[in-house]
Amino acid sequence: MPRFFCPAPLRTGDLLDLPAGAARHVQVLRLQPGDSITLFNHGPGWEGVSPGGEFEARVTLMGRSQVQVEIGAHQAVEREAQRAVHLAVGMPANERMDWLVEKAAELGVASIQPLMTERSVLRLAAERATKKVDHWQSVAISACEQCGGNRVPVIHAVKTLTQWLAGLHGVDKDARLLLSLREGAQALRLMELGSHGALFLSGPEGGLSASEEAAALSAGFAPVTLGARVLRSETAALTALALLA
Repeated sequence: MPRFFCPAPLRTGDLLDLPAGAARHVQVLRLQPGDSITLFNHGPGWEGVSPGGEFEARVTLMGRSQVQVEIGAHQAVEREAQRAVHLAVGMPANERMDWLVEKAAELGVASIQPLMTERSVLRLAAERATKKVDHWQSVAISACEQCGGNRVPVIHAVKTLTQWLAGLHGVDKDARLLLSLREGAQALRLMELGSHGALFLSGPEGGLSASEEAAALSAGFAPVTLGARVLRSETAALTALALLA
């Protein structure tokens, strides 16, 4: 059954005009009145008001730009990772960031913080940065619609690593992990984190500089390693997410 993220109140029995994004998607699929779909609304802007899970719905009206549905039964199903993992990543260049966001959403990441670091190839600011974040949020929504996830990860505004480290708060320092090649880094797959969430920091192509690693360590991050192989930045971040989630 087609699934759609619908950032609007969902109540069984209501008639609802779908928001523009979901309506366009329904039209592209050429659904007709009477067809069944699934709606979920736990995502950016709706984290505190959504009941979670998902709702059955039935298309009742297809107009030129309007799609109306009748909200059916609520299903309290969740397909999320057992541990909330927040990923902060030095943005890889070209389409690799799109790929990283898509796959991270499929793996159940709780949020993604795009970072500009000393060795970052991708540099974003002002309107261009806002448009990129909006695009990545759309990528995350599409990934959740496809994979069955009911909770869309938040893609935060682009920051420099320095800005981000200075503003950290509310995360248990024991859960702060830094991907590092430094001697003495602990193997991530051997770590026991219990049920606590994790904040994972991964660098861009070429990794973080020595001064950036030192700043992260001063902020309470523990160095961890994925093994002897040198992975691409997006592969490393996703491998860590798969091990932590």
